[in-house]
Amino acid sequence: MPSISLAAQGGQKKSLWRRLLWLMLLWSASVLALGIVAMLFRLLMTAAGMRAH
Repeated sequence: MPSISLAAQGGQKKSLWRRLLWLMLLWSASVLALGIVAMLFRLLMTAAGMRAH
């Protein structure tokens, strides 16, 4: 069975700026999600009485 690459299935290769834009978008979303999780942990720890002195 012959194999077909994913680039050939899409028809045309996407431009570099578009791929970099997606990379920046995904990186920014992951950093934002990590920040939200960290703030939630800090809020829960403060509510439990754990404080940094």
